[in-house]
Amino acid sequence: MAEPAAVSSLPREVREQLAELELELSEGDITQKGYEKKRAKLLAPYVPQTQGVDPALQKEPKPQMPVPSAAPTSASSSSSSSKFHRARSGGARDERYRSDIHTEAVQAALAKHKEQKMALPMPTKRRSTFVQSPADACTPPDTSSASEDEGSLRRQAALSAALHQSLQNAESWINRSVQGSSTSSSASSTLSHGEGKGTSGSLADVFANTRIESFSVPPDVTATTSTPSARPAAIDLPPSGIVKGMHKGSNRSSLMDTADGVPVSSRVSTKIQQLLNTLKRPKRPPLKEFFVDDFEEIVEVPQPDPNQPKPEGRQMTPVKGEPLGVVCNWPPALEAALQRWGTTQAKCPCLTALDVTGKPVYTLTYGKLWSRSLKLAYTLLNKLGTKNEPVLKPGDRVALVYPNNDPVMFMVAFYGCLLAEVIPVPIEDAGGQQIGFLLGSCGIALALTTEVCLKGLPKTQNGEIVQFKGWPRLKWVVTDSKYLSKSPKDWQPNISAAGTEPAYIEYKTSKEGSVMGVTVSRVAMLAHCQALSQACNYSEGETIVNVLDFKKDAGLWHGILTNVMNKLHTISVPYSVMKTCPLSWVQRVHAHKAKVALVKCRDLHWAMMAHRDQRDVSLSSLRMLIVTDGANPWSVSSCDAFLSLFQSHGLKPEAICPCATSPEAMTVAIRRPGVPGAPLPGRAILSMNGLSFGVIRVNTEDKNSALTVQDVGHVMPGGMMCIVKPDGPPQLCKTDEIGEICVSSRAGGMMYYGLAGVTKNTFEVIPVNSSGSPVGEVPFVRSGLLGFVGPGSLVFVVGKMDGLLTVSGRRHNADDIVATGLAVESIKTVYRGRIAVFSVSVFYDERIVVVAEQRPDASEEDSFQWMSRVLQAIDSIHQVGVYCLALVPANTLPKTPLGGIHISQTKQHFLEGSLHPCNILMCPHTCVTNLPKPRQKQPGVGPASVMVGNLVAGKRIAQASGRDLGQIEDNDLVKKHQFLTEVLQWRAQATPDHPLFLLLNAKGTTVCTATCLQLHKKAERIASVLCDKGHLNAGDNVVLLYPPGIELITAFYGCLYSGCVPVTVRPPHAQSLVATLPTVRMIVEVSKAACILTTQTLMRLLKSREAAGAVDVKTWPTIIDTDDLPRKRLAQIYKPPTPEMLAYLDFSVSTTGMLTGVKMSHAAVSGLCRAIKLQCELYSSRQIAICLDPYCGLGFVLWCLCSVYSGHQSILIPPMELESNLFLWLSTVSQYKIRDTFCSYSVMELCTKGLGNQVEMLKARGINLSCVRTCVVVAEERPRVSLTHSFSKLFKDIGLSSRAVSTTFGSRVNVAICLQGTSGPDPTTVYVDLKSLRHDRVRLVERGAPQSLLLSESGKILPGVKVVIVNPETKGPLGDSHLGEIWVNSPHTASGYYTIYDNETLQADHFNTRLSFGDAAQTLWARTGYLGFVRRTELTAASGERHDALYVVGALDETLELRGLRYHPIDIETSVSRTHRSIAECAVFTWTNLLVVVVELCGCEQEALDLVPLVTNVVLEEHYLIVGVVVVVDPGVIPINSRGEKQRMHLRDSFLADQLDPIYVAYNM
Repeated sequence: MAEPAAVSSLPREVREQLAELELELSEGDITQKGYEKKRAKLLAPYVPQTQGVDPALQKEPKPQMPVPSAAPTSASSSSSSSKFHRARSGGARDERYRSDIHTEAVQAALAKHKEQKMALPMPTKRRSTFVQSPADACTPPDTSSASEDEGSLRRQAALSAALHQSLQNAESWINRSVQGSSTSSSASSTLSHGEGKGTSGSLADVFANTRIESFSVPPDVTATTSTPSARPAAIDLPPSGIVKGMHKGSNRSSLMDTADGVPVSSRVSTKIQQLLNTLKRPKRPPLKEFFVDDFEEIVEVPQPDPNQPKPEGRQMTPVKGEPLGVVCNWPPALEAALQRWGTTQAKCPCLTALDVTGKPVYTLTYGKLWSRSLKLAYTLLNKLGTKNEPVLKPGDRVALVYPNNDPVMFMVAFYGCLLAEVIPVPIEDAGGQQIGFLLGSCGIALALTTEVCLKGLPKTQNGEIVQFKGWPRLKWVVTDSKYLSKSPKDWQPNISAAGTEPAYIEYKTSKEGSVMGVTVSRVAMLAHCQALSQACNYSEGETIVNVLDFKKDAGLWHGILTNVMNKLHTISVPYSVMKTCPLSWVQRVHAHKAKVALVKCRDLHWAMMAHRDQRDVSLSSLRMLIVTDGANPWSVSSCDAFLSLFQSHGLKPEAICPCATSPEAMTVAIRRPGVPGAPLPGRAILSMNGLSFGVIRVNTEDKNSALTVQDVGHVMPGGMMCIVKPDGPPQLCKTDEIGEICVSSRAGGMMYYGLAGVTKNTFEVIPVNSSGSPVGEVPFVRSGLLGFVGPGSLVFVVGKMDGLLTVSGRRHNADDIVATGLAVESIKTVYRGRIAVFSVSVFYDERIVVVAEQRPDASEEDSFQWMSRVLQAIDSIHQVGVYCLALVPANTLPKTPLGGIHISQTKQHFLEGSLHPCNILMCPHTCVTNLPKPRQKQPGVGPASVMVGNLVAGKRIAQASGRDLGQIEDNDLVKKHQFLTEVLQWRAQATPDHPLFLLLNAKGTTVCTATCLQLHKKAERIASVLCDKGHLNAGDNVVLLYPPGIELITAFYGCLYSGCVPVTVRPPHAQSLVATLPTVRMIVEVSKAACILTTQTLMRLLKSREAAGAVDVKTWPTIIDTDDLPRKRLAQIYKPPTPEMLAYLDFSVSTTGMLTGVKMSHAAVSGLCRAIKLQCELYSSRQIAICLDPYCGLGFVLWCLCSVYSGHQSILIPPMELESNLFLWLSTVSQYKIRDTFCSYSVMELCTKGLGNQVEMLKARGINLSCVRTCVVVAEERPRVSLTHSFSKLFKDIGLSSRAVSTTFGSRVNVAICLQGTSGPDPTTVYVDLKSLRHDRVRLVERGAPQSLLLSESGKILPGVKVVIVNPETKGPLGDSHLGEIWVNSPHTASGYYTIYDNETLQADHFNTRLSFGDAAQTLWARTGYLGFVRRTELTAASGERHDALYVVGALDETLELRGLRYHPIDIETSVSRTHRSIAECAVFTWTNLLVVVVELCGCEQEALDLVPLVTNVVLEEHYLIVGVVVVVDPGVIPINSRGEKQRMHLRDSFLADQLDPIYVAYNM
């Protein structure tokens, strides 16, 4: 492979341009392709061209890594190009967490798991969803000069090499599932492999079989039946093969069924099977840790393990540092030191700044610093306002906004503020909202900045600086010298001896992301400089190199403050230089013979990466290499590696001085420079398990879970340290216990500015002993660091409070978990080692979330395998489960100003659902161990005891009834006619021209009307056609296949006239015959129809070639079209011999996919029409508007029957017309001044969503709904209160009364049980406790109670209807406000199911059943199959008695039995729909005890994976259930029937048959 000889030999400007290119790429400013092009162009003159080599591959040699001999193994096997990638790969970046020992531990842990052959089902992902560049595209180069950050970590190729080998040989723990069937990563591959292979082999083998779609063409998703863009017109989909009462033998056998009724070829079910096999593993907590769940379902924390290690030492005593020495010439204040050096040593250098290439560009002398600070102080105090009204007064706070590459301007501004006695608040670059909070809480009105920086700020149109979100209004002042006024000769700043007044405010970001300001007093600033001078033994004129941020922390303390105290010379190396020239700080140390260098592990690491470019550097001048993030326990390996590499360059082992710092306590401890030749301090090797219980145990038994920690030296001079318990009162720890380090000294922060409450807790801590009494009077400051004081008073830090994850009472450190993640061959998967670990609170405990950036060239398999291994490693080493592991695209995690991962923002994105992962693995089954114990059903209670219980409690039995039909005077002539056909004939004679029906089209114009006579005549003609053409006999069944309209009505009466039994069926949808025609076919078969009546258009469709593709068209019964009827009179109109004869059949597909037909007798029809007439006060002068589907249930009754019976006029609006004109229904109601209108939930939802923001337009069109008295939603479900409420609220502005909207309730056995009607009290609402509902109990709660559910009464019970609430198991009646099945008795109950085999037992059980005891035991009841309760209210019913309200909770056959509890899908779906704005619709079902949640994504596809954790969280929090599978699909995929109900079983079948084309399927572990 041709390469330039060595990058170091290239001309400097080429190297600089290369560095800039790398920077652009790492920042995402150019594409990979653009980068390669430009790079090749730059290098072309220096590369010896060889034929046939892609110039993009001719790259610089990989920097040699400081690694033991294992290095080459990972790369040697692969081709040259991949050798290049792997060696320089992004994962291997920050050495901060590098530890060979830890890597070996992780290997061993993973090897241990190889025996457990577990198959994790890989998530299913649509190829088009996350188009990552194909794997052969080149990785972004990760040269040492690319962007890096504090939080991101460098791993070495070596450790992954070792890991690579150990895992290659070992059969990985992710082994094939027992069935040996494959898992595939894409929805487009639906192959299924047989059980050819044995059970061995790794997941990779599985993929080798199945990856048929590695080409990058996304699968064609347009060929699916339903269009993804809009939900198809409401379709009743074919049922799942079971007809209620149908003999099992007649089941359609086209599906090869397995035991579960699932098609064998389904890949989805294979994956679910894998998931179940995985979940069969025993969980870690033994059973005693579960707890029984009482009435309130209080979740307790599992009991602590009796064998856990406990601290055994004595109580620690505070440790004192050496006394602060008294040096005679120490200044009385820091400003005095500046004055002294500025006037006596004006020529001495103070600060040197570097340009972008790392060359010194400007040196600020002490004289210049003094004179410029004076000018600034004078300007601030005298030149900003008027003499009488100065803008600034001493003590005011001022923001300092300076870029990281301009230390000189910053230093002048900082000292200028000190001299003016105003308080500087250095902040990061402008813009962050949290910074705004800090500025607000500090009361800042003025910001100092440089001219360049000011020009870069975003401006408004008229040139003013933009007001940043959350920021107070600021006045900006430029501090460049040319804008400052020279102070008059006689003006002198006031420099008093240092006191407790504030000197400056340093900002810190808390764990939650809020920014607070730590106030440092002048005396603390001085004392801290003195303590640092003594600890570091600074002497005048020394040179120090500072690589840290000079605005805060050690960079500020050493490089800006202690610097001036001791007249040091600081060389400041900004972050931007480090990015382009990572060795620059080492070169500066070498060039200036610096005595001290201030670095972080990151900088050590970068220097190691780049050191081959420069062989002749010497670090022999360094007496101290201060490693300021020594508080990170993983710093020890960086220090060791750096020493081993640079010892040959003169670095002395004793010069490495780790220190620990915190914004509140400032420098907590620092290792003093050692004596040459003296032994180096020892290390502590601690047990991770002990640490998790807060106890120090030397690790002996299990070397896999050990943490090696180095000391951070001794307590600071003049300070005192103690260790207190991290939570609760500040009790002193025992000597072998980990706690929070607290420091007492003059050199610490004094408060969080403007936050008195938090301040007390942190800055004024008085430690207490075990009995709770205070120890001494001295207040301590909490440092936020966790650690202990070891032998010889050495301080050890094992983590930060901010990184503490407390899970089930055990403490884990985020940094430790990051290190474990990186030790798992992260090179191939993780981009630059960027991993964030945090915890989220879900279901009464903290849960660990790991988020990593994924390399652009990582393959699905690599990523998934890495994720699986990380889970295993963390489980093994830390004994803690990971709740969620997510991979996000490279460079997408929020960054801190210096490029690290912004943890609190990442957490916020995760919880808001805006992280956009490209891979995710949730493990709630393994993590969540505090669920209540599953409920055991109590043995049934005998009827007698129930009854006695009821009587003793004084409960009334829960029953209710409508008005008594016998008592209502009905003086109408209708009463004398027993049959509807007689009523029609009578109306045709009495009022022939009275219009009964008006049909409207989408424009709102009348397209068809029918008067009494027209209807009668047309019906006669149809009857004669049936007799002549169809040769039908009385009692034959006829299918009516018509679009919603008047033809359907005439055909219905035509059947009655000829004595046939009509069956109304929704016509098939021409665009989706495959989905809709089988349902038609099935009803035709099941109803044994002798004939089909339809229109010509539909007749052609039934016989079309497309139809033949869906069903066998040759076997249709006789099809008659009724478009052109012969004018022929019927010989005689059929009159049934008795009213019990069958009038029509009502077929409907239930939401559970059951096709059921019920028989309606003539008596039931008359009874039903009469009850509705009385309840709604219908008579011939009335008009009602109906926007419903007319095929089954109450919709059919209102559309076809009621007008004929009551004589009122029905305005018919086919719901599908609303799709082209949303205004149709409301404008019709307004135009005809309708008082009573009926609609379905789909129609109401369409209007609410579609017209919600167009109310003004409705007003402009003159639409007014004040005429509406009742707007009734026809439904067979629990009232959708939120929808009816929002509908009422939205259209209140156009006159809709808040009392108008109500719902009906009906079921298969009785299509109309409740209907609000015109009289009687308004529907009542109650709040019930969801947790009790799961236990089949009703507990009423107040509005706003947690876990409460709002239920509304389903209208008033119709006249002649009685209901009783019954225990479905014992069939005994229940008391008031008890949950049970609703049983109904009424004259219009259906007379039974219509089935092929008359199953008598089912009939008897559902239609003619008796209570097991009680007064009502003689009555015959029909079972509705719905759960509900009756509650007596304070209202008065029409009869004058107290009103009994019926509340419907949900259908019994829809409920999910999980963990012994009963769930209603709608409750889970409501919770899920609330979690993210992009969830359009949601449906749940169960499969083999797993809860499957399907969500429709209406946002962009990259949000798909954000939904997985949110859905899992909310279902766990609110319903105490663990979701097994989350399926993300396109809008419109969840099938919804004509009544607006979700067909969950149909969805389930499609899912298991792999027909959903999901965007993503996540299998939760």
